Amino acid sequence: MAKADKLTKLSFTRWNADWKSATALYEQAAIAYRFRKDNEKAKDAFEKASKGQEMISSPWDAAKHMENAGALAKELGLWNEVSDFYRRASEFYRECGRSQPASDALAKGASALEDKAPEEATKLYDDACTLLEEDGKEQMAFDLYRAAASLYVKLEKYSDAAAFHLRLGSAADKCNAVNSQCKAYLSAIIIYLYAHDFQQAQKCYNDCSEVQGFLSSDQNRCAMKLLSAYEEGDAEEIKRAAQSSAINHLDHVIRLARKLPTGDLQAIKKDVGGDDGDSLDEDDLT
Repeated sequence: MAKADKLTKLSFTRWNADWKSATALYEQAAIAYRFRKDNEKAKDAFEKASKGQEMISSPWDAAKHMENAGALAKELGLWNEVSDFYRRASEFYRECGRSQPASDALAKGASALEDKAPEEATKLYDDACTLLEEDGKEQMAFDLYRAAASLYVKLEKYSDAAAFHLRLGSAADKCNAVNSQCKAYLSAIIIYLYAHDFQQAQKCYNDCSEVQGFLSSDQNRCAMKLLSAYEEGDAEEIKRAAQSSAINHLDHVIRLARKLPTGDLQAIKKDVGGDDGDSLDEDDLT
């Protein structure tokens, strides 16, 4: 490290930094520190090695070193640095014109931060998906949409979770992945029902039914049974519908479906039936 630092500092006898030689030394130091399990010094060495690769116009290797630094920052519990390192790695991959590794780097950062900094993790997942969408590689983002939606459910941000499933459905539509599209739409509807938002679930169902592939699917029939049971206020029928085989392949949404119904079923039944005997509630104009 000392030799490398000396090679990068200008002096009366050194007018140009020797980044090529210094980078090789930083890399050697990083590997040696990591072998010794001195993670703090290894992290710093990888960060300097990345800077060196950037200076000698090798963004791919710079990105790799940033990812190593990010992994070590996770081991050290330096959560702010984890996000920063993986974001910088992603930028280097983008310089190489490689959207897939750039997205992967953000996803690694998101996965590392799910428990300790979930809000930042959701942003990283969002950016990772956007990178692939912009490059027309939506199919490579399917697992990222699901991971983001699952994290939003843990955070009890159900509208955001449903939105990511709908985003997955849109991406699947572009890839002609009909089964994934139908599963995504049913997942969104179930999440709205779990969050006691029957009206939004109904609207989501109506919008998704505009898609021919969904209209003729098992997932559509399952959603229709669920919504009908909600309209009737029939808790037992809801539980039966939630055991449908169409729900058995919905990953993390299965757990939510098995807990249905939630909320006040009779209130939903009244809203749907439009009971004229009720007086107008000025605070509720839905």
